[in-house]
Amino acid sequence: MRRISFRLAAAVLSAFFAAIPARAAQGIAMQGEPELPPGYTHFPYANPDAPKGGAITYCVVGTFDNLNPFIIKSLRTTARGVIDIIYGNLVFETLMARNYDEPFGLYGLLADDVKMDPDRKWIEFHLDPKAKWSDGEPVTPEDVLFTYDTYTEKGRPPYSDRMKKVAKLEKTGERSVKFTFNDKADREFPLIIAMTPIIPKHAFDKETFDRTTLKPVIGSGPYTIAEVKPGDRIVFKRNPDYWGKDIPAKRGFDNYDQITIQYFLNANAMTEAFKKGICAIDTETDPVKRERDLDFPAYKQGKVVAETFQSGIPPVVNGFLFNTRLKKFADPAVRRALGMLYDFEWANKNLFDGKFTRTMSYWQGSELSALGHPASEKEKALLAPFPGRVPPDVMDGTWRPPVTDGSGQDRKVLKAAFDVLKAAGYHIEGGNMVDPQGQPFGFEILTSSQEEERLAALYQRTLAKLGIEVTIRALDGDQIQSRKQRFDFDVLIGSTGFTNSLSPGIEQIGRWGSASANAEGSFNLAGVADPAVDAAIEAMLNARQKDDFVAAVRVLDRLLISGNYMVPMQHNTEQWIAYWAYMAHPDKTSLYGYQLPTWWRKAN
Repeated sequence: MRRISFRLAAAVLSAFFAAIPARAAQGIAMQGEPELPPGYTHFPYANPDAPKGGAITYCVVGTFDNLNPFIIKSLRTTARGVIDIIYGNLVFETLMARNYDEPFGLYGLLADDVKMDPDRKWIEFHLDPKAKWSDGEPVTPEDVLFTYDTYTEKGRPPYSDRMKKVAKLEKTGERSVKFTFNDKADREFPLIIAMTPIIPKHAFDKETFDRTTLKPVIGSGPYTIAEVKPGDRIVFKRNPDYWGKDIPAKRGFDNYDQITIQYFLNANAMTEAFKKGICAIDTETDPVKRERDLDFPAYKQGKVVAETFQSGIPPVVNGFLFNTRLKKFADPAVRRALGMLYDFEWANKNLFDGKFTRTMSYWQGSELSALGHPASEKEKALLAPFPGRVPPDVMDGTWRPPVTDGSGQDRKVLKAAFDVLKAAGYHIEGGNMVDPQGQPFGFEILTSSQEEERLAALYQRTLAKLGIEVTIRALDGDQIQSRKQRFDFDVLIGSTGFTNSLSPGIEQIGRWGSASANAEGSFNLAGVADPAVDAAIEAMLNARQKDDFVAAVRVLDRLLISGNYMVPMQHNTEQWIAYWAYMAHPDKTSLYGYQLPTWWRKAN
């Protein structure tokens, strides 16, 4: 009887453990502990029971001539979707996946387990034995080593710079790799390593890696490249043998059998294509244009749905960005005066039906913003080596941009801006603003859409009242990208948008750090090279406690506001999207808003 009982108990226990989902990879977080437990089954904003099947077409403005997203050549004209923060990383994957329902938490993807010492001096990843490339070859430690070797020699920033912070990269087991960091690394860097896309050693030639290619590349992701028409469209097909479809971080994702990304020359053509059913979604940011564009039969018949989502992250910062590498924009006082001359009140009243909010901070609406927060003692200590860098009203959190009467003729603001320019040595001569050397002061604004041209024209009219001559040059997407890559511009608008999060990190070096100011292809478009900014970013990256982190980010916010590197315009806190009713999405919205990789197509 006892043997029978033992057998019965063993059978019961076996069935019990078989019913438990496979253990999820250990998570790591930038601050504190990861929010999801080791046994989590899926990300909170994904529907693990979402149906698979169907096809979808997303539409973008621009062109493409390359399928390798990791090189400088064609950096800004690489096909969308290969790695993509909006449509998903369809082809290449990282060691760990980000949970967009927490500020910065990572969970297993190519790696099914991770170890990291408390001081973050090293991190070790164990690769999932199931992980395979789309051609069936296994993902190995050698692929990780090859990835970093190739990026360092042939890749583009920021991938090419990663090894500068690594003292040793080694294979530590049949499926394990370990990164040991040097004193240049910060506390965020292990997470950046975990988020670096991995490439297959057997499918790339390091010697030719830096050349553009239109040959479909091999990755470990859920899709393969099925069709390429350069500059027109790229088609991805879901890999039925995708290795990761059942791991927790991918349950409820990648639900379409086919994803097409269609390219258009301009936004108007793309909008018309959406109305005809060619494009599945429309994400127009102008609320007035939205209402006008939705006046078409399919919307009135309920075949198209318009919906708004709320996100918990700071809004995107868009505006007129100055190339401070140029002498005309070298003086912060001049930039401050130019910043005073954007008439938000008129624009909001006449262009946006009063539905926008003025953008004033790079982390607006969050505890990381300097607005409304007097500088703490920790902030003052961080700024002590840089006296006078932040004006008193920015230090005490009371700074706000000038508010006009909305008439477009508010002389008090014009006079205030003129007084700043006059103090900097500028004056009006023969109706034209001239600099201290007696040369006419003016500049060119590059635009890539009618909406940008409209905003640039508004700014142009206001600046003309002070004798500042502004020209507007409309370029197509690839021309704009080429000019950005070479820093060949006076002022950019619109396409300078900076998406911020509640866990800003190493990307801030790429946007504002001295090391990236003159690196070709970097996102430091303004050319910021300020030791105070560098120190704030370093403090942010090395903060161990939340209050230290918040203090460092607020200091960075105060420095960026004080530096007047761009003229922030406006934002709407809601995420608006119109989509054809054959699409469906999970009930829960993530902290970062809706996530298209979790949507699916309804059955016919």
